[in-house]
This record gives sequence, structure tokens and C-alpha cells, in this order.
Amino acid sequence: AFAPSVFFDSATMNALRLASRVAPRAIGRVGLQSQIQSTAFRSTSVARFSSAEKAPELHELGSLDHGYETDRIDKVAEPERRAFTYLMLSGVRFAYASTARVLVVKFVSSMTASADVLALASAEFDLSEIPVGSTITVKWRGKPVFIRHRSQAEIDTENAVPMSHLRDQEADDERTINQEYLVALGICTHLGCVPISNAGEFGGWFCPCHGSHYDVSGRIRKGPAPLNLEVPPYKFTEEKKILIG
Repeated sequence: AFAPSVFFDSATMNALRLASRVAPRAIGRVGLQSQIQSTAFRSTSVARFSSAEKAPELHELGSLDHGYETDRIDKVAEPERRAFTYLMLSGVRFAYASTARVLVVKFVSSMTASADVLALASAEFDLSEIPVGSTITVKWRGKPVFIRHRSQAEIDTENAVPMSHLRDQEADDERTINQEYLVALGICTHLGCVPISNAGEFGGWFCPCHGSHYDVSGRIRKGPAPLNLEVPPYKFTEEKKILIG
């Protein structure tokens, strides 16, 4: 038997080739469209879910290690914790204040003169036994003090001295409380020597160290001393008793 053979012309062959090329592209486009539609559906679903359910707050998420619940102080369940803290702070501050007070008191006490020093700060002397025209030397705070019982003639002489003749100008009544008695420190104002009583050109005191002459009022009259003999603080406790210091 004879089987008929099929013959394809050139136009049919070109159509087959074109179909084989276009078919994969069409299939790819259909897949891409289906993928786009699926993604859009998912996005719409998520948006609907997000709008339907609100995101939880931070405090609603809780603590993974539960540290907040473990370490926090419950002011309602444990009110004594605050009271204990206040008590401790108050106690420490009170201790600081007490310590500071003790230190200040001790410091001030250390600056205060002791009883023996206060006893030497003042001295009382009886003037009734000093003859007229004589000078005695007493000790006050470790320093010599001259006390002279002056006669009326000596007082008149000192009052008559002009101020222009004095280097350190002081009147006699400014240097005495009772002009009958002169009280002066026995230290030369030049270099601190102790002058000799009832000596010198003016009948008062003479410093042999450098030749300073003082009168009966203790005022410098000649020599290198720049100032008069210093008058210490004193007062009369009785008619014939003085308290120096």
C-alpha cells in the first residue's frame, strides 16, 4: 500500500516557528500577572489586619527577664522602706552636724587662754609703801613695770614742759590717771633694753645701751629712742591699789 506523504510548504514552517517563540512569552506574562495579583491581595489583607487590630503598646509587651517586677519597690505594699530611708538619711546628717559642732567647740576652746595664763594677765599692787620720789619695779606678764611716787614739785615740772620740746608729744596728765603715781613699762622704745631708774639728765630714766634719757613722766627727751615709755592698761581698785591688765 502506498502511504501518502505530507509535505509542508515554507509558509507553514514559518508559522510554526513564530508560534514556538511567542508561546513562552505569553505564558511568562500570565504568570507575572498572577504573581502581581497575589501580592496585591496579600498587601490588602495585611492592611485590613493592621486597621482591624491595633499594635500593642511598649508596656504591654512585658519584660523578658521580669526585672521590673522583681526589683521595683511597691510603695503601697512596703511603706516602711521609705520611712527607713528617711531615718537613715536623718541619722547620718545628725551625726555629721554633731561632729562638726564638737570640732568647732574644741577649736575655739584651744584658742581660749588657760586659767594660769588668765591669772597672769592682770596683777594688783599696793602703792601705799612707795615713798615719795621713789620708783619700784614690778613684773607683769614677764615684763618690768616702773611705778613712781612723784612729788608735787615733779608734777609741776612735768606739766610746765612745752610740747615743742618733746619728740613724742604727750601731756603729763594724758599719761596718768592720778598724777601722783606714774605707771610705765620698763622697756626702752629704741631696742628694748631696761632703763635705769632715777637717772639721766631729766631725773627720770636713763638707758645705758644707746644713751636715751626719759623724764619723770616717762617721755623721751634725748637720745635715739623714738617714743615715750609705754603706759600699760591699769586702773585704781582702791585709793592706794592698782590693777594692771
